Formats: sequence, C-alpha cells, structure tokens
Amino acid sequence: MSSVTEKLRNLTKKDVTTWMMNNAIFIVLVVLLLVIISISPDFVSINNFRNILTQASTRIIIALGVGALIITQGTDLSAGRQVGLAAVISASLLQAPTYLYRMYPDLPAMPIIVPILFAATITAIFGLINGFIIAKLNVTPFITTLGTMIIIYGVNSIYFDRPPYGAQPIGGLDPRYMKFAQGSFNIGGFALPYLVVYAAIVTVLIWVLWNKTRIGKNIFAVGGNPEAAVVSGVSLVKTLLFVYTLAGFLYGFAGSLEAARVGSATNNTGNMYELDAIAACVVGGVSFSGGIGTVQGVVTGVLIFQVINYGLAFIGVNPYLQYIIKGLIIITAVAIDTRKYLKKK
Repeated sequence: MSSVTEKLRNLTKKDVTTWMMNNAIFIVLVVLLLVIISISPDFVSINNFRNILTQASTRIIIALGVGALIITQGTDLSAGRQVGLAAVISASLLQAPTYLYRMYPDLPAMPIIVPILFAATITAIFGLINGFIIAKLNVTPFITTLGTMIIIYGVNSIYFDRPPYGAQPIGGLDPRYMKFAQGSFNIGGFALPYLVVYAAIVTVLIWVLWNKTRIGKNIFAVGGNPEAAVVSGVSLVKTLLFVYTLAGFLYGFAGSLEAARVGSATNNTGNMYELDAIAACVVGGVSFSGGIGTVQGVVTGVLIFQVINYGLAFIGVNPYLQYIIKGLIIITAVAIDTRKYLKKK
C-alpha cells in the first residue's frame, strides 16, 4: 500500500498528461457509456448483455481476420463483401426443403457444415488472390482490396440476382441452420448463445496461432520490420499468402453465421463490416505501423464498439449521428496511434 502511495506522490504533470493521451480513447468511451447509462439505467441488464455478445460474435471473427493483416502493415477493404458473398452462398444452399421460393428446388438436404465450409473456402480463395496480388505483384493492400471489394460485390450480385425469383432476400432457411446460429446453451438459468461459443473458440485458436506458433512470430516480424524479417529467413510471400487466406476463411465462416443469425441474406449483407472491423482493431491497440497487436485487444475493441452502437440505439440517438460519433472515435484512435509511433521514432 505504501509503495502505491509513493508512486502516486512521485507522479508528475507530464506523467498524468501522457497517461491521459495514451488512454484518451478509452476515457472517451467510458464517458459515452456513463452518459448512456445515466439517460437509461435499464441499459444495464442481462438481456442487453446477451444481445451485445450475440451481435459482437460474428464481428469478432471478422476483426480477428483483419487484425492479422493490419499487423503485417496491410488492410482489407473487401472483408465486408466477402462476408456478404459467404452469407448468400450458404443461405442459398441451406433453404428449407419445404420453402416455395428455393434457389435450388431439387437440392437435397445436406449436413449444415458442408455449405458453410464451401462458402468459407470460396472466400478463402479470394483472400489468397488478395495475398498473391499484394505479395507477388507488389500492389498496395489498399488498392488491391479496393479492387477485389468491387469485383466480389459484382460476383455476389450476379449470383444473387438469378432467375426465376430475381433479387429478393434469400429466406426460408433450414431450421437446423437457424438453430446452428440462433440456439443457446442453458447454463444456470443464463442462455449462452451458440454464436458466443463459436467466437470464443475462434478467439482461442487465433490466440494460439499468434502467440505459440512460428507463423505467428513471422506475422509480427513481417509487420515490425519486413526487411529484417526477410534477412532472418522469414518468407514474406508465404506469410502474406497465409494471413490473407486465413482472413478470407474467417470472413466466410462469419458470413455463414450472420445469414443464419439474421434469418436471410442479400447481396448487401456485410456492407461496411470491414470498416467496423478495422476501427475495432485500431481501438483495441492494433497499430497501422505494423508489428503490434493482441487478440484480447481486438476482442475488446469489438466489444467496445458494440456496446456503444447498441447503447446509442437503445437511447434513441439518430442513426446518422451515430456514424459521426463512430467516425470521431476512429480518427481519435488513429491519431493516438500515430502519436505513439512518432514518439518512439
């Protein structure tokens, strides 16, 4: 206790200012949360907590894919469109046999996991294409993924707008598929959604990958100093191909879950999800300078944004104003990250 008191006494104005600057984004978010609770104390409830976790689950899976790319000094503007493509593919293959407007009327019922893995494989291929263009053709990640974002949206729209029913939402999903995403475990009276469990499993696997494997060390090495990594024997091409392919697979899995969670899919499913994922990563401490980031930071960033989004909607804040608030948070987070990087230099 005395050591803590001694440290507090030795704090200088500069120390306090530095701490506040480094944690400014969290201070702002805490203030926002306190404002939400003061306006509507009902916001703090088990039901709202469960809803926030459920909505955050697919976003966590997407953000974990994006996070590795940012660590390697990359990004992915096509993430949201890949999520939408997977949602449409899996939903079209998993409509109930009795549904009148099935995209494939004669398609027999199949195990739920097969279309999900198929959709995730398709998006993993697009991720591989992104990685190849970036690693082998030396096109910047921003331009590469901007181009594939447009291409994937076009591909998805062509697939979605198929005769005889045209561009109508793909609904009538198989009850087994719906339960796969919307079901829950009853633990001591608390309904734990399946989605939260899936997100937790993916989080643990990615944590092990980042922290306990050679490829994880290579990811951080490439992001921290690509030239030094290459000199040390790290394959820049293989590392980038791996992270972009894995990211694509995670987008596909998340897209399949998102379609079942919502109960339908369109070619606009997943729109702007990539910006939410990038913002969550930055708020969670993943640096655009490369080589810095943690799984727990990414998850925390997603949860923070989900709490703010849900809270602002809960108290009836204008949706357009919500965009402004989110944009200011992103700019603040990046500004703080840039300041830290310049200070280190």
